[in-house]
Amino acid sequence: MQKRNNYTEIEDFLTDESFQSWVHNNADLENWEEWTLENSMRAKLVEEARLWILAMKVPENNLSSSALQTALVATWSKIEKNENTQKKEIKLWNNNWLRSVAAVLVFGLLASWTYSHLFIPNNSTEIYNKLVNDEGLVEQTNNSNNPQIITLSDGSSVLLQPDSKLSYPKIFVGNERKVYLSGEAFFEISKNRKKPFFVFANEIVTKVVGTSFRIRAYDNQPDIEVLVRTGKVKIQSNKSIPNSKKEEIVLLPNQALRFVRKNSTFNKITDITKDESLVNATNNIEQLSFDFTDIPVSQIFKTIEQAYLVDIDFPESKLKNCHLTTSLNDQPLPQKLKIICKSLGNNTSYEMNGNQIIITSDGCN
Repeated sequence: MQKRNNYTEIEDFLTDESFQSWVHNNADLENWEEWTLENSMRAKLVEEARLWILAMKVPENNLSSSALQTALVATWSKIEKNENTQKKEIKLWNNNWLRSVAAVLVFGLLASWTYSHLFIPNNSTEIYNKLVNDEGLVEQTNNSNNPQIITLSDGSSVLLQPDSKLSYPKIFVGNERKVYLSGEAFFEISKNRKKPFFVFANEIVTKVVGTSFRIRAYDNQPDIEVLVRTGKVKIQSNKSIPNSKKEEIVLLPNQALRFVRKNSTFNKITDITKDESLVNATNNIEQLSFDFTDIPVSQIFKTIEQAYLVDIDFPESKLKNCHLTTSLNDQPLPQKLKIICKSLGNNTSYEMNGNQIIITSDGCN
């Protein structure tokens, strides 16, 4: 525990066997999750190190090419800087293990680009553009390196990943709620049985009433994946796609579906823990629990920061003695914040501005 408190660089995590085991196998014997949640800045460093560890598994190619390139360039710069300034007695670039990692990443990046440009029919962008009706829709594109929070008019929240875009109406009208995705996003849908929610992700359509799930539908990937965290979803081929099948797949919590573009087939996965690709692609928001029993509100805010990669500003002195017992597992982010504020009382409210959340409060009841 004391050793990792001194970790300040990504390279410090890469040689830690317990950290590698936590990332690869979700074996948290050293309480990495708890340690990570103690500090929001630490959480960002841990996430970068986690991407590096996952990137080493090149054959699975779970990261987008841009994510691999960003991680590679950033760490390569650090290595060169350490060499030039000779701040360390052992130069990282001379470390055969790290040199091998960098070589693997370069090869993986080139392989990913070659495969996506030469072997995958790049018609998904055309499908997305065809599905999206520009009139009355807002399109948000995430060109940054971090996820972005989108709050829809019905109270649903979407965590949009880098290199992804989502089109949605300013206000949902009629008896359906429809959005259009190209890329990856985690959805937390506000319940409304009278107005089902549809996500059109290139070749597939996902229908829900109120639940949380992830869709990965990048243009340059051979498969589309849907993974359910809570609730139930129904998936079928987009009817507007030529030769689409009428098959409908139902998924329950901790189940997933992989749509193989090459032959337009559905592969249902009933135990996601046995699928290494799905396990390695799991994000913080899918791993963390939002069940709290007599937990300090400051710790609850840290959990939310870690899950959504947001920054929460709150009056620590006024809330330092406040504890909550609540379950927020099946709630969109805005609803989570509303429940917390209502439980605290005393003029407690929140304001969201992108990935920045400000809590105003006079303390707890």
